[in-house]
Amino acid sequence: MSVRELVVLGTASQVPTRHRNHNGYLLRWDGEGILFDPGEGTQRQMLRAGVAAHDLNRICVTHFHGDHSLGLAGVIQRINLDKVPHDVTAHYPKSGQRFFNRLRYATAYRETVQLIEAPVSADGVLAATPAYSLQARKLSHPVESYGYRLVEPDGRRMLPDRLAAYGIKGPDVGRLQREGVLNGVSLDDVSETRRGQRFAFVMDTRLCDGVYALAEGCDMLVIESTFLDEDVDLAVEHGHLTAGQAAAVARDAGVRHLVLTHFSQRYTDPEEFQRQARAAGFEGELTVAHDLLRVPVPKRR
Repeated sequence: MSVRELVVLGTASQVPTRHRNHNGYLLRWDGEGILFDPGEGTQRQMLRAGVAAHDLNRICVTHFHGDHSLGLAGVIQRINLDKVPHDVTAHYPKSGQRFFNRLRYATAYRETVQLIEAPVSADGVLAATPAYSLQARKLSHPVESYGYRLVEPDGRRMLPDRLAAYGIKGPDVGRLQREGVLNGVSLDDVSETRRGQRFAFVMDTRLCDGVYALAEGCDMLVIESTFLDEDVDLAVEHGHLTAGQAAAVARDAGVRHLVLTHFSQRYTDPEEFQRQARAAGFEGELTVAHDLLRVPVPKRR
């Protein structure tokens, strides 16, 4: 059975706390797994969350600050130790190639897996598969940072009442789907567009065009909200978002499920992030993330 869910491995910004590990997020998308921003301790968090190295098909790093990338060394070595039977592709800012190289070869180990390096240097499509396209957009942070967006191709939904009206049934339904027309009846006559699902991952950034482009029309948006609204000046200075800003982006972009994460250690009440997000006018599903949480991607409407 296909599964689409977010597995939260860590939610802390800058430094881990007693209750929050460095960043780490696994998106399960049917038979694939995409690991975003593996910070320090990700390998152990994977164990606690029931995530195996074999589950990983892609690794996406937004930028090379430690809380988003120090876990790369351990994850890459674990992929090789466990002899993952498929290629694993790594996406990361090309400007940080030297950091990726250091993390990939931080210590001695035996390479048994084909790790494909696919650095990001501009906005656009990074990969296109039958199940999704993976896109990147540049963000606004003191070091070069990219957000990621996964888009499922639109499909078709067959309409039983329309099929019945035209007397199409059994194997003829498959023929019509394959050929597009059957006995003068077109596929458009008996079906409608099934909108593909959309997921976006937005980490360290100020408000910028890239944030809105990534969030637009998403079924699930995972986005940093490092600061509360009263500390907006700090957010701008350090290249981050507040809870209210993140929620306003989600509101304006028509996001269905908003997941807030990447919290500063200065705050002790997670519920305040939810209160400020609601105060910003976001009315969809809202999750204030915590470590080891699993969040299903919303079902199609």
